[in-house]
Amino acid sequence: MKVSKLNIIVFIGLIAITGVLTMQLVMLKEAFMFERKEFAEKIHFALQDVVDKIYSDNKSELPATSPIKKVSDDYYVVNVDDVFEADILEYYLKSEFEKVKLELDYEYAIYDCASDEMVYGNYINAGGESKDENARCEKCFTKKEGLIYYFAVRFPQLRYNYIASLQQYWIYTGVLFLVLVIYVYSVFMLLKQKKYSELQKDFINNMTHEFKTPLSSILIASNYAVKQEEIENNPKLNKYLKIIIEQSNKLNQHIERILNVAKADTRLMQLDKQEINLTETLELVKENAAMKYPHAAISLNTPDNNIPILADAFHLYNITYNIVENAVKYGSNSPQVAIAVIKKEKGLEVLFTDNGPGIPPAHIDYVFDRFYRVPRENKKEVEGFGIGLFYVKKICELHGWKISIKNNPDAGITISITIPKSSLA
Repeated sequence: MKVSKLNIIVFIGLIAITGVLTMQLVMLKEAFMFERKEFAEKIHFALQDVVDKIYSDNKSELPATSPIKKVSDDYYVVNVDDVFEADILEYYLKSEFEKVKLELDYEYAIYDCASDEMVYGNYINAGGESKDENARCEKCFTKKEGLIYYFAVRFPQLRYNYIASLQQYWIYTGVLFLVLVIYVYSVFMLLKQKKYSELQKDFINNMTHEFKTPLSSILIASNYAVKQEEIENNPKLNKYLKIIIEQSNKLNQHIERILNVAKADTRLMQLDKQEINLTETLELVKENAAMKYPHAAISLNTPDNNIPILADAFHLYNITYNIVENAVKYGSNSPQVAIAVIKKEKGLEVLFTDNGPGIPPAHIDYVFDRFYRVPRENKKEVEGFGIGLFYVKKICELHGWKISIKNNPDAGITISITIPKSSLA
């Protein structure tokens, strides 16, 4: 199975983004573990100092084993193994947590031997002040079997602090995940569009083929019939056959144009660049347009009889003739088209100026778009398929030329094709 370059690029891009996202998730996990460890160490050191002070106050020796038992990340039990006062405990907790800069809400409870219950102490916020009754969770403290003199400390906001402390990691991970989603969606749409483009190309190729076959037969038969003596001697039949030939040729031009646009749009078109004389090509365009439209005044002004350029002769003729033909068809009752070639430092500029009604400013930016047709008040129906100027722009782009259009100050429009020095022979 043939693998296209597009599929390879998509696959590599997907692997790259997935790899970066995976690395970010690993970093997020490591950062979470580091934060978890750091908070646990701060809590342990602070509680150990509290125990040291209580033992010092009671003038007792510290136990050999650690009196601090970690039940969970947010719940600790501390076995003092000696009497202590609740007020003193709260003071020591506040001071020691401040020393290690542990900015966490916490609450504590003390085991009462007389009632055999955990007696709730207080809820202290990160600022060191007590909170209201609604923040308390007295049922969260449970007895620890086998201990007599002990207290428990709970950190209700610890897990939220994990998330808050890793905020920038969450943001980066979220952005990367969003990029991955957008990339996957874009790839899906790109592949879908590629499929539609291939179907469109096949449809256009088949359509033009099915049209050209019967059209060729019509033209052959019509050209043969119009030369027959019986037809030549019958003005009415001769006129009808010429109409058939003329309209068949017009339809054939449309079909060729559709094929060229389809090839250019799917990058199947290969230009056959050769050294050609721009002046001769424009002279040919002028003569053929003048023969087809004898009522039009078409002029040509070039600085030299021989202006060699590197271009595809067939497509160059097509686009220049197309511009001139549009200027005549959509121009005034007495159309005038001026073709001029101007030499500049950066290359050549070919200008096509007419005296027509111009293009409304709201439409002039879209005339090179595919299938776009400018509405015209003096026409009951808009002629053509809206692909002529799109074809012109595509051919210019394939040559590496620039094309622009603007309304003239007095009347008509000017289409400019800029040919850079790299295209000069």
